[in-house]
Formats: sequence, C-alpha cells, structure tokens
Amino acid sequence: MTKPQNYIISLGGSLIIPNDEINWQYLKKFRRLILDQLKADKRFFLVAGGGTTARKYSQAANKVVKIAPDDLDWLGIHSSRLNAHLIRTIFRDQAHPEIIKNPTIHMDTDKNVVVGGGWKPGWSTDYVATMIAQEYEVEHVINLTNIDYVYDKDPARYPDAQKIKKTGWKDFRKLVGNKWKPGLNTPFDPIASKKAEQLDLEVVLMNGNKLANLRKYLNGENFQGTVIKGV
Repeated sequence: MTKPQNYIISLGGSLIIPNDEINWQYLKKFRRLILDQLKADKRFFLVAGGGTTARKYSQAANKVVKIAPDDLDWLGIHSSRLNAHLIRTIFRDQAHPEIIKNPTIHMDTDKNVVVGGGWKPGWSTDYVATMIAQEYEVEHVINLTNIDYVYDKDPARYPDAQKIKKTGWKDFRKLVGNKWKPGLNTPFDPIASKKAEQLDLEVVLMNGNKLANLRKYLNGENFQGTVIKGV
C-alpha cells in the first residue's frame, strides 16, 4: 500500500474571515475540494492564519492601551487557533481531534487531515507551516493568499512590476528581507523563508480565492502561482 502524498496548506485568515463575517460559502467549497483530493490518496496539514480577527483584536487593544509586542503576537496566535478549530470542526470526521499548537511535538495519527494554528510569540503561521514540514517530512507547502503571483516590486505602486512564476530561495529572500514582526505583510514570512530554504522545501504561493486553480496544482496541471524552490 503506497503512502499518501503529503501537502501543507497555509490558509490565510483573510480567506476565512475576509471582513466582519466568516466566509462559510468559501469554507464549504474548500472542504469539498479537500474531500475530493483525499479520495486521490492525499494527506493535508491545514494551517490557519489569524487575519482579520487578529487585526481587530490588536486594533481594539491599542485604542485602550499601548499594546506590548508579545501581547500583539498572542492575540494573533489565539485568533489563528480559533480559526484552526473552525477548520477542524468542518473536517470533524476526517481530521485529527487536536490542533497542532506546537509543531515540534509529533502527533501520531492515522488521519489524513491535521489542522494547526499559531505557536508562540515571534513566529508566524508561515513559520509554523515550515516547522510542520520538518516534523512530518512534508516537501510541498501551499500558501493561499490574496494574490495570483509574487512580483519583483509592489504592483500597486509600480506599473512596471513583473510577476514571478518561478524563483529560488536566495532571490526570494532578497525580496522579503530577514526580519519579521507581527502584522508584517509579505508573501511569505522572512524567517519562514530562511527555514524553508534550509529544508529545501517547495513553496507555492497562489490566490486562495481561486479554488479551481488550487485543484489544478494538486492534480499536476498548469496553474497560476509562484513556485519557490531550490537555489
């Protein structure tokens, strides 16, 4: 019996809660896609981001007091864990009953869906995804965001910005830098990028709103997105 093909999907919090309401219609379509892929002998680690929920909590706290950086992180961590519990709930029959809170502790499970959230201050959910990749020996990470491709510079500010379809970790890390802080808006966190390079991971960044495109990638078909791997 062959082993299932493993994937990590980092699901941005802005996809789960784009504004003030949970996008249950999107989650219903996402669930259907994953269930179809499970039939093709695939296994998924789903990492939920904090997104809008985290931002609203941090904004509210900052209106009352000057919030400390570690508290800002914890609000993001707990927001992502709440979103992770939501994802685990909709995959109740397929998912491991616990969510991953510490990606360095291996959970023995025969389930083909495992859900994770934030870990500890100083680390983003992108970094959690790379640590899960290390712990469970997964080679493919899919980062679902709100962009179709990574660009060489901000396309909103520079009309001549060029989209990047394939790149190596060295060049990608020049784009995102080497420092991370809560709320940093980069295609893939700089610290996670460093770890992904060390692990020689393939990370694909694509627009999570286009689930048909995600299906194409999982089926080995041509797709829209930026592939980062190797040198």
